Amino acid sequence: MDIKNFQAGNYKQEYKYKSFLPNSINHTFTWDEPQINILLEDATRALGELNAFTMIVPNVDLFIHMHITKEANTSSKIEGTKTEMDEVLSEKEQIDPEKRDDWQEVRNYVDAMNYSLKELENVPLSSRLIKKVHEILLSSARGENKQPGEFRKSQNWIGGTSINTAYFIPPNHSEVINLMSDLEKFLHNDAIQVPHLIKIAIAHYQFETIHPFLDGNGRIGRLLITLYLVSNGLLKKPSLYLSAFIEKHKSTYYESLTFVREQNNLTNWIKFFLEAVIETSRSGVQTFQDILSLKNEMDQLALEFGKKAHNASKLIEYLYQYPVLSVSDVIKPLEVSKQTANSLIKDFETKGILKEVTGFQRNKLYIFDKYLNIYNNE
Repeated sequence: MDIKNFQAGNYKQEYKYKSFLPNSINHTFTWDEPQINILLEDATRALGELNAFTMIVPNVDLFIHMHITKEANTSSKIEGTKTEMDEVLSEKEQIDPEKRDDWQEVRNYVDAMNYSLKELENVPLSSRLIKKVHEILLSSARGENKQPGEFRKSQNWIGGTSINTAYFIPPNHSEVINLMSDLEKFLHNDAIQVPHLIKIAIAHYQFETIHPFLDGNGRIGRLLITLYLVSNGLLKKPSLYLSAFIEKHKSTYYESLTFVREQNNLTNWIKFFLEAVIETSRSGVQTFQDILSLKNEMDQLALEFGKKAHNASKLIEYLYQYPVLSVSDVIKPLEVSKQTANSLIKDFETKGILKEVTGFQRNKLYIFDKYLNIYNNE
């Protein structure tokens, strides 16, 4: 099907309202729009460059941990949470009680991403996996009463204070299983000659239109993009996350999805998606370049510690995963006494590697702010 002829679906009369029933997508898509070809080429190249960096950065998994945390925080912010990176990386007891629900939602996202990436080593990307990830995402959080791990069994809506004032009403819950089955077949249909980036762009639109869960659809839909790219080998590591771009262009994002449903304008959405991949990939490359630069700086600083150089190097490596910590946090991983840990932390503070942020005399917290700033400035 030429995307110019794409028909997104139609409105179906329900009791006192109309829901939108999307058409199936499990078929080939073609286009004769030159700009899509140019954007697809640029996006593929940019994604390849990002993927290459994940293979040349030493101990890249240390930094991927932070990528996942950054994505979890940004994706959750789109849904209204108000946590900062240093808060997400702190323990729950250190968080203001009023922010703990937000903290829990972000940490659940991290757990859901880590679980799904591990599962992809053995199982395909499927509705079964998506539902398990959803269960983790909503556990012990504000959405725990909204059928975690299950497709919805009632009508939901987007925007508005009630279904009568809703901005968009997804398909009736009775349609969800069949629609998600069609989406899953589309993702795995090798007979369809559609480039992966175009395929996941269409799949993301369809998922958000189906809105199969009562809560968490936006976060799951964005997570789905990364899982698809990893499962199909476009990324060796989960290093591409579009949430920062979407948050920056939130209005355009929602408008582009709406134009597909209201005007059958799939072309505009695909262009937006490819632009998101290009900008996010380039930003990701810059992040890895900044990380390599910082790593070289830290490796040189470690040498200045003389007899303490070994422990200094171990602490620096630990900081790449846990850039917010207390003295007691490093005793076990570094296998040192409390006195040694305290002395090393003080040395790091003197050299400007760590910054104390509480101002307390006891229970002090330190942050590796040069490292955190790389992610805060993306």
